[in-house]
Amino acid sequence: MISRSMISRFLLGIVLVVVMLAAGPTTYLVLASKTSKVAAPPQKPTASTPRPQAYTLPGTIYIVQQGALYSLSVGRFHQLTPEAGWTMPALVPDGTHLLAIKTNGRYSDVYVLNRFGSVTKRVTNNAAPPRNRDTGANHWAFYPRLSPDGKTLWFAYDQPKYGYNVIMSVWAMPLSGTIKQGKLWTSANDYSGGDVQPIPVKTGMIYTKYGYGPDTKLVGQLWFTNRARAAGKPLTSAGEDCRSPAVSPSGTQIAMICTYEKQVSYLVIASWNGSTLGARKAIISNQLVAQPIWAPDGSGIAYLAPGVPAGPFQLWFLPKAAYAPIPTASRSPGASPAESPSPVVPVKPIQVTTNNGFDATSPLAWG
Repeated sequence: MISRSMISRFLLGIVLVVVMLAAGPTTYLVLASKTSKVAAPPQKPTASTPRPQAYTLPGTIYIVQQGALYSLSVGRFHQLTPEAGWTMPALVPDGTHLLAIKTNGRYSDVYVLNRFGSVTKRVTNNAAPPRNRDTGANHWAFYPRLSPDGKTLWFAYDQPKYGYNVIMSVWAMPLSGTIKQGKLWTSANDYSGGDVQPIPVKTGMIYTKYGYGPDTKLVGQLWFTNRARAAGKPLTSAGEDCRSPAVSPSGTQIAMICTYEKQVSYLVIASWNGSTLGARKAIISNQLVAQPIWAPDGSGIAYLAPGVPAGPFQLWFLPKAAYAPIPTASRSPGASPAESPSPVVPVKPIQVTTNNGFDATSPLAWG
């Protein structure tokens, strides 16, 4: 026999179910209206045109978003190529053309483009012959750079290969030639990712070498060598974990990214005398910094970093005064406050873009 208490509990259960069904969607809609919009997809750099960026940088910067090359000049972006796997732009020394990498799912090649994004030359041909079904017969090229005289192409290349142990090594070849005329310059560490980011300098070549440090963590080090297949020497220690070298226009300083084996990404600069680095100076330690590059007129350093925590990478600029302030004269005895130098106000980085998401794995070019 069913008691009155059992009937009451049954009816109460039905009422609670009805309330949950009614309140559930309403609660979801209210909470949805309060969610953050940070995850909204980044806009194309040209979406703000013709409105110029709030801060205008000198010269022209070349930058990558979603496989397309863009230029930023006089505060406005221009799309130079379609979204077709383009990345890693580098300027030809005379400033009339660009080097860039074009990738697909199986290989990548070095191209020469004019400043408007039109291809003028394909330098490498890394696709395997159509009849060769071995994917290992394809090759990859990354980080192209030209020597100061514009004749020698430096890049990271996946040769030699040892079965499944594919690592990048630094190669040099005539820009007007083929890879058969290329020369292997570095001996990469096994199972490390290898040697990348070559930067030709007057005295030789600086690059990033990846390897395993004393604590078996994979770390980066800046290395220097002045002849092919020479052992070279490290410029930074394994504990500093540095990469992405950029040489100043004067050739006397190097900017780099160092993590010190932590979940950080500091912008660090050091003096450079042609063979060794001087004392390090961390000039940004509160952002996730990537791909530093010096302004061609020496007025500062541009780089990529998120605009908000966990957000997409934006373009930033750090004026020279932030890391190389002009010394102020000390107050002379008996001088009035009006005659004393004003306090030095710290110079902060300038966020150039706010709603774009740039490729933090691709170097910038600036001319």
